[in-house]
Amino acid sequence: MKKIIHSLIMTIVLTGIVGCASTSERLLDSDVNQVHIRSIQTRAFDTSDKEKTLRTIIATLQDLGFVIDKADLVLGSVSGTKLDNYSLKMTVTVRPRGEKQLLIRANAQYNVEPVVEAAPYQNFFTALEKSMFLTAQQVD
Repeated sequence: MKKIIHSLIMTIVLTGIVGCASTSERLLDSDVNQVHIRSIQTRAFDTSDKEKTLRTIIATLQDLGFVIDKADLVLGSVSGTKLDNYSLKMTVTVRPRGEKQLLIRANAQYNVEPVVEAAPYQNFFTALEKSMFLTAQQVD
């Protein structure tokens, strides 16, 4: 009986050690991936006008075919959904970075899965950069 209990305890301990090692490895991999994903989701813009930037983000999302679901100036966020044989949801947040810059982060989901490919974010930021330029030049 003692041998059975001893075997069970050793199995539990070894399983716990192996489980911790694999969890630790996954967390470390996850952190690296999160840093990479965040780098493709985020851009800094040389402006401090949060309201104008949010209005430009709304216009950009609409130009890209999104329907605006929610916009909040106080929180600095805009959410939109694009339905084109699929469901793509994008939430864009704006926050200050120092006194002269705004940090803009886009977060996209395809159905319920996060989008980790760079292309949708690059498309959004390319269109946003053009809109920000035109807005700064007061071109309609």
